[in-house]
Amino acid sequence: MYGIVNKAIQELVISNFGEEKWVNIKKRSAIDIDYFISNEPYDDDVTFKLAIAASEEMEIPLADVLMSFGEWWILKTGKEKYGYLLESGGDNLKDFLINLPLFHNRVMMIYPRLTPPEFKITHIEDNSLHLHYYSKRVGLQDFVRGLITGLGKFYACQVELELIESRDNQSDHEIFWVKWA
Repeated sequence: MYGIVNKAIQELVISNFGEEKWVNIKKRSAIDIDYFISNEPYDDDVTFKLAIAASEEMEIPLADVLMSFGEWWILKTGKEKYGYLLESGGDNLKDFLINLPLFHNRVMMIYPRLTPPEFKITHIEDNSLHLHYYSKRVGLQDFVRGLITGLGKFYACQVELELIESRDNQSDHEIFWVKWA
């Protein structure tokens, strides 16, 4: 993952829990990188070690850490650094999600070595759809949950999510039923 992801984890921790907590998480993770460069790729293992260390240090489930980070990514990192990209996705949550399969094409202009997930949209209704999430990275479904929840807040609507298929249950990808009001 790119350094911007690791920097965002650092910003989330420091903003909500303080510098000392970040220092403890870095020690616990055994990551010996003083400064993450936003546009440089890092091994995915760095990001996972930071998330696991945050879970252990704060004594909260990893799923909660990933969900919080997903929301943070949309509402802070995305909005502040890439607001124009978020806004180009649509005027409301439904439009953004329908356009999501094309979103990473725009992101790859900024981060050409990105290995993005793929999304597919099916079962489109007035206030719901199925979001199919494909990724070579395992274990990020809760991050996706946080992203969708964050997008709901970005578009000022209440979001409900249900995981209806998962790689944990022998599927080849995750399918979320997303409903909004």
